[in-house]
Amino acid sequence: MESKKQTKIGRPRTIDRNHLLDLAEKIVVEHGAPSLTIDALAKAANITKGGVQYCFGNKEGLLNAMLERWGMIFDKEVSAQRKGRTDAHSHIAAYIRVTRDSDPLRDSRFAAMLASLDPSSDHLDKTREWYRQQLHGLDVSTQQGRDSRLAFIANEGAFLLRSFQLFDLNEEEWQQIYHDIEKLLPEETHE
Repeated sequence: MESKKQTKIGRPRTIDRNHLLDLAEKIVVEHGAPSLTIDALAKAANITKGGVQYCFGNKEGLLNAMLERWGMIFDKEVSAQRKGRTDAHSHIAAYIRVTRDSDPLRDSRFAAMLASLDPSSDHLDKTREWYRQQLHGLDVSTQQGRDSRLAFIANEGAFLLRSFQLFDLNEEEWQQIYHDIEKLLPEETHE
């Protein structure tokens, strides 16, 4: 009688894409953007390079996935803060509230990702388009429109200064700055 070797067929191992994105953000924050490679992410996740490539293709795909995930999360939070209002001023007010109440660690991860973008890359073009969409519909021929645009720009400046730890602010100072920024917005958009 011939003996047959039995091959055990199990469920294929799955890769948690969000876990990989979390690890990629951590690499960027702890070691800098140049340290984020497919190999470094594979080692951090204890999987093969092929596993990372299966999820993202290459480093460009990984960066794109990181930016898309952050944008979707942020956009969802802004949408919730809008409370059904659809005008441009309400969008900017909601955007500013989300930034005001954001987690500094998450912000520093996103800022580090932005800093890693190659100025000639497609990612930077997508980020520029995302920012254009944030101001979509704002009538800057009016003083109210220009004030809302200024509030948006001040918001982004405060966000970047805090994220890169260039501006040492405690929570009370952070909230005071946002109180001042929000004064630039139309009264009906205030909380």
